[in-house]
Amino acid sequence: MVRVTPDARPPTPTPVIDSDPIATGGDPGRGLVEAIHVTAAASEPMHGVRRIRAIAGLGLDGDRYATGAGHYSADPKVDRHVTLIEAEEIESLADHAGITLAPGETRRNVTTRGIRLNELVGRRFRIGTVECEGTRLCEPCQYLQDMLGRPVLAPLVHRAGLRARILSDGQIGIGDEVVVLD
Repeated sequence: MVRVTPDARPPTPTPVIDSDPIATGGDPGRGLVEAIHVTAAASEPMHGVRRIRAIAGLGLDGDRYATGAGHYSADPKVDRHVTLIEAEEIESLADHAGITLAPGETRRNVTTRGIRLNELVGRRFRIGTVECEGTRLCEPCQYLQDMLGRPVLAPLVHRAGLRARILSDGQIGIGDEVVVLD
């Protein structure tokens, strides 16, 4: 549900103190997988899975970017193997901007809790049995906003998740740990 007045400006991103793993007593180098979503084609709805196979250098088995069918698949950058978003940021979007999204609506593959994904750019980490490397922030785009029909660009700047390369084959499942390796 979006609570926006007709002449309202997009909200400015607000620091989220209560979702910071350090502030909540969590380990900043560890988190958990809360949800996994994939889709076979661009613009098709994401569907949730409990466990999925990750393929090194490619992506998640059956996902649009692993098969080259994603909206941005023609982009020569090879950092779209897997995308992640923090559950805390989805909750913050609802709390601070009045925009409620289900994890799959973010169009990110893996929803985590308890780990600051922005800090993983340029770092190696493990999700379940899969080794990954954070490549860059997964900023919101006009395509996402158009698909959702909601003003998510401004409130999700620097909060929309992480793009990562998959470095090893393995499995990712709900409840698996996300652990920083370096």
